[in-house]
Amino acid sequence: MKNTLKALMTGGFTRRDFIKSSTAVGGLAATASAISLPFKSSPVAAATNEAIEEKVVWSACTVNCGSRCPLRMHVVDGEIKWVETDNTGDDVYGNHQVRACLRGRSMRRRVYNPDRLKYPMKRVGKRGEGKFKRISWEEAYDEIANNMKRIIKEHGNEAIYLNYGTGTLGGTVTKSWPPGSSLIARMMNLSGGYLNHYGDYSTAQITVGLDYTYGGGWAYGNSFSDLENTKLIVQFGNNPAETRMSGGGLIHHLMESKERSKARMIMIDPRYTDTAGGREDEWIPIRPGTDAAFIAAMAYVMITEDLVDQPFLDKYCVGYDEKTLPASAPAKSDYKSYILGQGPDGIAKTPEWAAQITGIPVDTIIKTAREIGSTKPCAVLQGWGLQRTANGEIAARAIAMLALLTGNVGINGGGTGARESDYNIPFVRFPTLKNPVKASIPMFLWTDAIVRGPEMTATRDGIRGVEQLNVPIKMIWNYAGNCIINQHSDINKTHEILQDDKACELIVVIDNHMTSSAKYADIVLPDLTTSEQADFCMDTKAANMPYFIFADKAIEPQFEAKGIYEICSEISKRMGVGEQFTEGRDQEGWLRHLYALTREQDPTLPDFETMRKLGIYKRRDPNGHYVAYKAFREDPENNPLGTPSGKIEIYSERLANIAATWELQEDEVIHPLPIYVSTFDGWDSKKRDQFPLQLTGFHYKARCHSTYGNVDIIKEAARQEMWINPLDAQQRGIENGDLIRIFNERGEVHIPAKVTPRMMPGVVALGEGAWYAPDKNKVDKGGCINVLTTHRPSPLAKGNPQHTNLVEVQLVKKA
Repeated sequence: MKNTLKALMTGGFTRRDFIKSSTAVGGLAATASAISLPFKSSPVAAATNEAIEEKVVWSACTVNCGSRCPLRMHVVDGEIKWVETDNTGDDVYGNHQVRACLRGRSMRRRVYNPDRLKYPMKRVGKRGEGKFKRISWEEAYDEIANNMKRIIKEHGNEAIYLNYGTGTLGGTVTKSWPPGSSLIARMMNLSGGYLNHYGDYSTAQITVGLDYTYGGGWAYGNSFSDLENTKLIVQFGNNPAETRMSGGGLIHHLMESKERSKARMIMIDPRYTDTAGGREDEWIPIRPGTDAAFIAAMAYVMITEDLVDQPFLDKYCVGYDEKTLPASAPAKSDYKSYILGQGPDGIAKTPEWAAQITGIPVDTIIKTAREIGSTKPCAVLQGWGLQRTANGEIAARAIAMLALLTGNVGINGGGTGARESDYNIPFVRFPTLKNPVKASIPMFLWTDAIVRGPEMTATRDGIRGVEQLNVPIKMIWNYAGNCIINQHSDINKTHEILQDDKACELIVVIDNHMTSSAKYADIVLPDLTTSEQADFCMDTKAANMPYFIFADKAIEPQFEAKGIYEICSEISKRMGVGEQFTEGRDQEGWLRHLYALTREQDPTLPDFETMRKLGIYKRRDPNGHYVAYKAFREDPENNPLGTPSGKIEIYSERLANIAATWELQEDEVIHPLPIYVSTFDGWDSKKRDQFPLQLTGFHYKARCHSTYGNVDIIKEAARQEMWINPLDAQQRGIENGDLIRIFNERGEVHIPAKVTPRMMPGVVALGEGAWYAPDKNKVDKGGCINVLTTHRPSPLAKGNPQHTNLVEVQLVKKA
């Protein structure tokens, strides 16, 4: 090890030796260097390299982290030898380099991964066994097209479903999310349509919940760059140090802006995250699923101590108190009455009441409420983790109440209670045409649509576009996604559903690697990586410095892999819509066409060939920072919101109507106010007698969801472990590094324990996205949280409650 470190520091290794030795070096920093950074070669290697032509090609990492970081591929003899990142700008904040993180810098190891799919294959074993036979592309195209024609003839286009996949984001040709904007959607729309979905695994509950507060379908927040204008930052479950961790991501904007404003930062999370990690002024651990109780108690303090912004609430909001309630609302159904205990439940939401629910001390609740209520501007933000709970819609709306009570919406340095937003560069996208099929299901219920499709209705299951589905799902397209099994809940139940190939008759997976989901395919098609084709990449979460990348073709396609454009073109031809699909253009022809349309809207952009050479184009927000609902705040009459009233709706008549008409289970609540409600499998569930620990998930730096989950050196640098507090570990005889079993009625996982005070007592945490690796007894050895999560959806959005779980943990083997 000493010799290895010495060689790394002195540059005594060739590039090949350097990469080979990287797994011997522990730690994230060393690993990052080993997989990406330039270094000196030995004299012999340098002499050899002089005779070898090396070209540098701009490419990108287009996974679902929000960044889309540029990668500069150093290619020798048709092979990527090493990966560099952005080298443009003067590297002063605002014109800084968009430096890829550890994951993006390992792209070479994704391109040349042993799991790489090499040629088309057809299943020969049971789904999930991973047994396939090699077939030709012609055989694959014919089999898919013939089966599609048969399924459409027998069941109609509604029987074909485009599954959720985010493996390639921000692209123009290669875009996989939302599926309705992918090339598969274009092909299917030309062929009669497909069963659509709404929502996603990331944001189903917050999207639906805050739509009833702010309207417009999506709630916006101020950009992170605007935090330079704030005095206090309050973040609920937001962890950009891991979810937005690159130079193109938002952790850079957060910390640069915080340094300028000198604002205090309060982090509310069950886990002491990397974003907290020394940057925070206060960490408030909270039981999962109880955020709305914490908010209600702080609202009690603000109301009783006259810390609310009454003029703002009167002018811009509906339902704070009785004088702004809609005429249809019952008496005392306003938010203020609910908080003070004057509403139907008769319970005052005091700090003492909330402390029993949240696990947060009374003094902390009071002190935090006073600080938020007396500090302006104050930026209140939430990540997406806390809304992935069984009451996530209400919880998301509740957090917005802090911004509303204090009047911080629509101003610099303020916030809305939503997640941060950004300024973006408009770009003309690939036209995917209109879907002739009207029916749409909640994304999380696709397995239900296989089993009981025609039973699913609008008022029971959230079906949109029609009152009831006509047919079950018979075919699934799965492009660049691992949600067939790995990222979907209750893996063992999902496995049983997919075993029946008479129910869902055809699953087609298009991907780069033999993922957990690919093993469930009937036909597997090997896709090109970003390095093997050209595309524009954008949709960056970059605060006030958006950018886009021309990711060019760095190497020739590996093995027999083909790109999504060629795949869809060939299948479209067999479906009789080939000319309509291509419109006479190849992939580059479409890139040139779409970029020309974009430049017609924005002539300041460089021409196509110049952009190809530049690789990356950056721009500054002309307004300085993005401020959500600024126009509404300045002139609400002429700039109404997208709610029925045009105002911010604390009390929602739409929700009151849904609550009265939808079919709900006894323990499900939809409410016109953002109240606190208990949930199934929550902190106060009777099941805690058997499964006493709450299990929550989190985004882990080792992966972007499941992407990069098969890169060996990243897995070594950041192991998959279950976080547990020392008090809980001691009760179970568990020490750091011990092999443990995590289990509940749905399944069992065996991985090492991370014993740490960074986890609050009574709660354990598991990074999501680890690749499912079951043994013959269905015990997962990969650490996939979805072995333990439930299929039961949240009440309103019908979204995934994957952070609402109860488990027990036991020692298996000492380290």
